[in-house]
Amino acid sequence: MSRQAATALLPEPITPAPRAPRRLKPVSAPARRAKPKLAYALIALGGAAAIGIAQIGLSLAITHDSFVLADLTSQQRELNLQASALEDELAGTSSPQLLATKASELGMVVAGSASYLRLSDAAVLGANTGADGRSTIDPNGTGAVHNALLNQKALATAAEDEAEASTDGTADAVDPNLPPPITDGLPSPTTR
Repeated sequence: MSRQAATALLPEPITPAPRAPRRLKPVSAPARRAKPKLAYALIALGGAAAIGIAQIGLSLAITHDSFVLADLTSQQRELNLQASALEDELAGTSSPQLLATKASELGMVVAGSASYLRLSDAAVLGANTGADGRSTIDPNGTGAVHNALLNQKALATAAEDEAEASTDGTADAVDPNLPPPITDGLPSPTTR
């Protein structure tokens, strides 16, 4: 193909239409922007304030709850200590040492051998004698085992009362049938 043939096949170039010259004119003042509506601004500020107040309120509520929790924890700790003290006091008041001291204060004595009642024929088995009014056991003597849970002042007062009662001159002679009173611990043989 020759150059002329190829050119004949090509479309003709488009030539732009001649334009009329532009005319310049002076620029007028720009159009004024519309003022933002005051209501929209107030709503936006009110929403931001409400969010801030809500965050402060939630923070205060959480802080208040933590203080309440700390207060309840300290109360629980105090109540646990009081319960422990009351359990110790109960253990002390129900101890054998205190019961023996109180029984001695009330005038109760340790009797001799026990007597039994047979229900089938109402027979009394054993010594069938009552206690003679003196006890051979001194619950507050030097051989007594002391309990740290007991009020030592109350025990000392009870021991003094018992000592005064025995030194009033109303003490009877020692009954030879009874074992010797235990005042200085358990009797044991002396070895050299």
